[in-house]
Amino acid sequence: MRVTLVAVGRARRGPKQEQCRDYAGRLPWTVEIIEVEPKKRLGGDALKAHEAELLAARIPDGAVLVALDERGRALSSSDFAAAFRRWQDDGRQAVCFLIGGADGLDPGLRDRADMVLAFGPQTWPHMMVRAMLLEQVYRAERILAGHPYHRE
Repeated sequence: MRVTLVAVGRARRGPKQEQCRDYAGRLPWTVEIIEVEPKKRLGGDALKAHEAELLAARIPDGAVLVALDERGRALSSSDFAAAFRRWQDDGRQAVCFLIGGADGLDPGLRDRADMVLAFGPQTWPHMMVRAMLLEQVYRAERILAGHPYHRE
């Protein structure tokens, strides 16, 4: 499985960036983190539309598209792993996760997603979401491998 995380904003050096590297490095799957940054000074819907263009341009062809959004479904770790199993069983070899900017994802891009995923109703810092997502991807891989990392 090839995992791509496309996110708005640049990660600063520090613990959250190190956690992302740690979980990405633990995975036997290929992981690519792509950061996009708007160069235009826009606001509101215009900014979200511009961010959507930047994000969409980096989605790998044929990848399962998962948008992270507060309106998405909150899945247990086991259900998240089951989604990876289904994608693999369907012959999908890549998954792409999208993390929008501070104002969220453009609705048009969110509507394109195969899955809209939420980490609960709280608002999380974008850099923390990256680390949490990569930990959950690692956990899903460990569940699928039958490894005891995940305990129910």
